[in-house]
Amino acid sequence: MKPLHAPWRINYILTPKKAPEDGRSIFTQIAESKDDEKNLVFARESHCFALLNTYPYNGGHIMVVPYRQLPDLIDLNDEELINIMRLTQKCRRLLSDVMNPDGFNIGINIGQVAGAGIVEHLHLHIVPRWSGDTNFMPVIGDVSVVPQALQELADQLRVAYQKMSEL
Repeated sequence: MKPLHAPWRINYILTPKKAPEDGRSIFTQIAESKDDEKNLVFARESHCFALLNTYPYNGGHIMVVPYRQLPDLIDLNDEELINIMRLTQKCRRLLSDVMNPDGFNIGINIGQVAGAGIVEHLHLHIVPRWSGDTNFMPVIGDVSVVPQALQELADQLRVAYQKMSEL
């Protein structure tokens, strides 16, 4: 087994994980922000938005987040649920067009013991995968990592999303 060096993850690992004092999650703050470029947001829809994960497990790791701060999937209303799933479908298509992965991991972690890093605000992960890339925790076999700047990828996804929306 060869180690994978991912120094961008250390800031996330070392940052204390506590709920914000005002009760507003980082996702709520991003949802209310007008600075989509800084926050790596590339798509906004009626009930949710999509952004790149600042501390990705893999290049192209996207999160789809409802505007309403809810901890669980069962708390979504029908419109939110449909909008989140439609945006997830669009993001999966965007990643195929922009990054050409071999597959995807798509999922939701609900609760701290299930791996949710931001427990108070539901979000869906879309992680593109390539043959021979990293696994979520262990590194299996030979691995090569081809990094791409987050801002550069967010810009590419933003352009592709706008083109998709115009169709």
